[in-house]
Amino acid sequence: MYSEILNYLPSDRLLFNEEMQNHTTFKIGGPVDIMVLPQDEEDVATVVSFCRQRDIPLFIFGVGSNLLVRDGGIRGVAMKLGENLDEVEVNGEEIQAQAGIKISALARIAAFHSLSGLEFAEGIPGSLGGALVMNAGAYDGEMQGLVIEARAISPDGSIKTFKNEEMQFGYRQSIFQSNGYIIISARLKLVTGNREEIEERMLEFACRREEKQPLDKPSAGSTFRRPPGFYVGPMLEELGLKGYQIGDAQVSSKHAGFIVNNGNATARDVLNLIAYIQQKARERFGVDLQPEIRVVGED
Repeated sequence: MYSEILNYLPSDRLLFNEEMQNHTTFKIGGPVDIMVLPQDEEDVATVVSFCRQRDIPLFIFGVGSNLLVRDGGIRGVAMKLGENLDEVEVNGEEIQAQAGIKISALARIAAFHSLSGLEFAEGIPGSLGGALVMNAGAYDGEMQGLVIEARAISPDGSIKTFKNEEMQFGYRQSIFQSNGYIIISARLKLVTGNREEIEERMLEFACRREEKQPLDKPSAGSTFRRPPGFYVGPMLEELGLKGYQIGDAQVSSKHAGFIVNNGNATARDVLNLIAYIQQKARERFGVDLQPEIRVVGED
């Protein structure tokens, strides 16, 4: 059944039995049956329609930055938007961009055009689409305050435009986490500023990240959502978990809010470590830590 997709897309846009560890910042994950690297929005719509008509599971991701793929990999099709869908158009204080562009690259484009508002995204490894899905934010900025509208493909292959107020933004959440739509582009509203000052702020944020976060090791970013009244890093330090390790998965000794891959970590290592941390936090603080990273695939 899967080989039939060759009738709809050129072979150079398809990878069969591709290891997901090659496509995630965690460097973890088993094989996906088929990976699609769409060249344009038409390819995206084609794949959505192809999978829906044949009841084939479809998983969408950007650049694999907030993602843990289980060791058994992914059955069906995985479509990677972060490979090619990265066109950008600047019109005054507005930016129209495709969902696959890295949000940090978009921030640098904005700075080049003396547009302020995206400085917080410097150093965030995800795509624009992923940043909107998660309502990414840092240093008092977040996507909710910038996006005017987003175009998305529905599960049946039709395209809908969502206005900001329709996206149901919250802390690290949006409607796109549950409605089955795939963001393909977005329009953002920034403000004109001084290019030098914008770039200085971006450099400051980059230095802060480098100083505090384990950027030298593979990870999926912050492991847990911040619970009300607590900060995850200090909480885990108080529990004595900084540096704690299961297999090659380790609570970072630099910032306890991150789990890092010390070289050959498996998804099972990471999931066992997450479960252990959750148990200790529940016993000591009565807090149920919720993962911020997305876990997909099968064991």
